[in-house]
Amino acid sequence: MELSDEEKKILLKAARDSIETLFSGGELPRIDYNKYPKFESKAGAFVTLTIEGNLRGCIGYIIGYGPLFKTVCDAAIQAATNDPRFFPLTEEEFRKVEIEVSVLSEPFPMKSYDDIVVGKHGLILEEGGRRGLLLPQVPVEYNMDRDQYLTALCQKAGFPGDCWKGKTLNISMFTANVFSEKDFKE
Repeated sequence: MELSDEEKKILLKAARDSIETLFSGGELPRIDYNKYPKFESKAGAFVTLTIEGNLRGCIGYIIGYGPLFKTVCDAAIQAATNDPRFFPLTEEEFRKVEIEVSVLSEPFPMKSYDDIVVGKHGLILEEGGRRGLLLPQVPVEYNMDRDQYLTALCQKAGFPGDCWKGKTLNISMFTANVFSEKDFKE
């Protein structure tokens, strides 16, 4: 989904304002869908929280269950409170947190490992009742090639890292429109 800079800024602010309600007790952000019709469409989205470049939470939805605006707001709260890798975000951490939003395309099946373009495709591995997902920016941030990306995906799903070698796994791919607060700092 293509978004203007204004729309990206609105979604980032909505994510930040949603997390702030955890500490202020205020109301969740609202939007006029007539003015911003893209925000009413269903799309998957992830919200990633970092502090000084270190991951502090990341949760999202592969498929949009409701309006994109609401999905981003909910993912922000979930990333701040329910990422099982971290304790809930504190108010002091919230002041330092950097927010990134990834708006996902519909997943589509991978036919061959050769289809994977590092930095363009996010991957979802679903095999044997397990699932692992890596956003397209992950291999770029960690300077991975395709083989390392597949290894990390297998590990994320709880499999040995080399389980992709020798057979084609049930992997779906997606693209994402990724933007963060640092993109708009003056």
